[in-house]
Amino acid sequence: MAFNRLITLLFLAGGIYIGPAEARSYKSGFDVTDALVPIEQILPGGPPKDGIPSIDNPKFLPVSKVDFLQPEDRVLGLSHNGFVRAYPIAIMNWHEIVNDRFGSQPVAVTFCPLCGTGIAFKAEHNNRPLSFGVSGLLYNSDVLLYDRTSESLWSQIKMQAISGKFKGERLEPIALYHTTWSDWIKRHPDSQVLSDDTGFARNYRRSPYGDYETNRSIYFPVEFAAKGYHPKERVLGVNIGGVFKAYPFAELAKTSGRIADSVGGESIEIEYDIDNQTASAIDAEGKTIPTVIAFWFAWYAFHPDGLLFKWSE
Repeated sequence: MAFNRLITLLFLAGGIYIGPAEARSYKSGFDVTDALVPIEQILPGGPPKDGIPSIDNPKFLPVSKVDFLQPEDRVLGLSHNGFVRAYPIAIMNWHEIVNDRFGSQPVAVTFCPLCGTGIAFKAEHNNRPLSFGVSGLLYNSDVLLYDRTSESLWSQIKMQAISGKFKGERLEPIALYHTTWSDWIKRHPDSQVLSDDTGFARNYRRSPYGDYETNRSIYFPVEFAAKGYHPKERVLGVNIGGVFKAYPFAELAKTSGRIADSVGGESIEIEYDIDNQTASAIDAEGKTIPTVIAFWFAWYAFHPDGLLFKWSE
């Protein structure tokens, strides 16, 4: 009895469960035993599990019915499986995950306001669909998702489960654009747009993060501190065959907007649009490569040894 009471007290006080057979470690109720990242660097972000609610039954509008976006407002744009959809950052700031379907393909569209990162994944494991929620935990200031099948924790930027039953498994990213509303509808006037009728009482005309994306503040500690650029400088992050390279927008702005490069032994072309503050990567066959636009501090925290593009005439 005394031992059982001690177990309970330890669990409630520090999130550590000690059993007679093995030690289990928990954060916010998630089992992080033998996590792929240091447990002490998995931090609570403030809201509890599902305190930031994912959108699980998204509604969409045609472009002609959208009255809550300005031309310069930013969106995540996705063209996949014959569907074209835009997800306004004004909504993603409050929800971070949209569990969607593109025909038969389950897709998770994710956004971390702290890192500025929008990434879409095929939401499946062994051909079985996954639904994701916001865990309330962070690693390197980046959102940790959890899947509702196994409650494994997944790092958005690492694109990998860092703990739980699916630890070590990876999610397959889908090429996504992070651009302005005016740019997206110019490219895709027939796009569907995530409705602000989400079922939640949120003011989507106000950002809960204020001027965070332009100031120098970083709310949570990261393992590696970036230097050389403003912490919130946007970079295009490319990963080809495990070779990572960052293209800071400050450097791309010095170019003509098109850069021929080689990463991981493969030829690619970087396209940069200074007016809409967006960039993408194209492979040798002209296909868009899945990339991520991120704040510099966040990209560097995960890829301190990665390559860095600097313009030289």
